[in-house]
Amino acid sequence: MKLLLIEDEKALATSIQNYFQRENFICEWAADYRTAVDKINIYRYDCVLVDLMLPDGDGLDAVRELKRNFPETGIIIISAKNSLDDRITGLNLGSDDYLTKPFHLSELNARVQAVIRRRSFQGSQQIRFGKIQIDPQEHLVLVDQQEIVLTRKEYDLLVYLIANKNRVLTKESIAEHLWGDDADLMDNFDFIYTHIKNLRKKLMDKGCPDYLKSIYGVGYKFSEQ
Repeated sequence: MKLLLIEDEKALATSIQNYFQRENFICEWAADYRTAVDKINIYRYDCVLVDLMLPDGDGLDAVRELKRNFPETGIIIISAKNSLDDRITGLNLGSDDYLTKPFHLSELNARVQAVIRRRSFQGSQQIRFGKIQIDPQEHLVLVDQQEIVLTRKEYDLLVYLIANKNRVLTKESIAEHLWGDDADLMDNFDFIYTHIKNLRKKLMDKGCPDYLKSIYGVGYKFSEQ
């Protein structure tokens, strides 16, 4: 899963980034409004954490920009401002949650997980697609009750494919989701084929139908059809 943290306080940002990276998230950081807008105009995120008080702009404007470009993205406002007006404004703009500083990182994580489940999987605690069942809390993947051992990238790829089922995903979009900003430094995306091949083999070895469809010259689609 891919997060964007919009936060100007470096120590807090580093703490949040380190925490979510340990939880197997890709967590990118924007320290100011301009950097945040540049990122949300280019990349897609599962959830964005927005501080309202930025050195060069208003976090609420970043929320507006995000809702214009990617309305399906989850948004959590994290702010030292505990104003009712700010809460109401943020929620009315389309934010999913509002968390007042200081907070425990475990609580932030729980709220992020809840927003992603609600946005991508209708709030279900379990992710199901055909014969595949995923427990996001345990990072457990089952096919017909048989456990499949996946690498971190294979797991993230599977969840991303299911969250975008029946949609054609380009190699570029898959690379950006799995590697974040580092994808911009890659000469090509041929390595995506290796991850796709390995994931497909592990699923089919457990008796799973081949849900992965190659769309020639474009990318891949995860579909039961």
